Amino acid sequence: MKYIIVLGDGMSGRALGELGGRTTLEAAMTPAMDALAKEAELGMASMVPEGMAPGSDTANLSVLGYDPKRYYTGRSPLEAMSIGVDLKETDVSFRCNLVTLSEEEGDYAERTILDHSADEISSRDGAILIDALRGELEKDGWRFYAGTSYRHLLVQEKGRVQELTPPHDILGRKIGPFLPEDPALRAMMEKSYEILSCHPLNQKRRRDGLHPANAAWFWGAGTKPKLPGFQEKTGKRAVMISAVDLLKGIAVCAGMDRILVEGANGGLHTNYKGKAQAAVQALVRDGYDFAYIHVEAPDEMGHQGSARDKIRSIEQIDEMVVKTLVRELQSAGEDYRLLILPDHPTPVEVRTHTAEPVPYLLYDSRRKLPGENTYCEKTAAGTGREWKEGFRLIEHLLQEDLC
Repeated sequence: MKYIIVLGDGMSGRALGELGGRTTLEAAMTPAMDALAKEAELGMASMVPEGMAPGSDTANLSVLGYDPKRYYTGRSPLEAMSIGVDLKETDVSFRCNLVTLSEEEGDYAERTILDHSADEISSRDGAILIDALRGELEKDGWRFYAGTSYRHLLVQEKGRVQELTPPHDILGRKIGPFLPEDPALRAMMEKSYEILSCHPLNQKRRRDGLHPANAAWFWGAGTKPKLPGFQEKTGKRAVMISAVDLLKGIAVCAGMDRILVEGANGGLHTNYKGKAQAAVQALVRDGYDFAYIHVEAPDEMGHQGSARDKIRSIEQIDEMVVKTLVRELQSAGEDYRLLILPDHPTPVEVRTHTAEPVPYLLYDSRRKLPGENTYCEKTAAGTGREWKEGFRLIEHLLQEDLC
């Protein structure tokens, strides 16, 4: 038996008037997932424990079976593990987003945050701007590291974990009330605007009609994480397929192997089919028992507030990931279980994460269950099944017999 999780990051949402009272998941054309739903178990799962912030960090730990209340030490340290930063026990790691702030004259604190990703800046351009920050801001006890796209790192030696606001939570709002209380962090953020707003690369981005990555925003602070090994915990040899450092970092901490797929970039135009094909090869040819396919695109489109593009990303997951997996695993004669779900909702009207339960679909190729006509929030909630402790859902996926 092979086991696969297809994680559509932020794929669920809320009913929208512009969609006739449907969610983006309901409105999307998803024939592959709907076909599975007719013979699968559907239900809801709470992946964000009560009292914790609804982030992809806590939620993906839950999906993989790690109770965030026990194992979570912050988002940025997980990403640090992905890019090979050797964190000391006393280090504090911060996510360093390259963001777009409004550029009117006046006080820095009066600026508005327009885009948490600077139009999903490329990793190449992001590295150039991080190098510019490193040259002027790096000093004793502070180190910058380039990551992927707009997602980078700042590490403080002998630091202090602080509560900081994620930039995607305050899109369209003035930044003043959300700036760090720590004077060193605040000063670096303010100085980053002076450095980056006039950088030649950002001048070119403006000419090209793109948002300039004109400031650094620090958040997601934490310390070095420690997770028990996934194979030790489950008995399954596992592989992670994701374009984002957070998921690759979780994989490092959990002892999962990672596959880097060419063209996978964490955006709307990622290599969906390549991810599915990489999972099939790992399971069928390379002897892995478990594959985790993470697709960031629905979450990014939720943050952008685009219902159209979020629907498009979900339809691409259905056509390029789910359909490819089912076809190729059946062709190979493999028995498999497939769990499809989001980690958390990212409703387009709020443009950030929320903590509501998410819909899941659990399909077993050897056992046809009386399911539902479609996979969406409404049909999943209508089954009455709900996992209050979402981190236990993976035990259900891996158990010998589905009830």
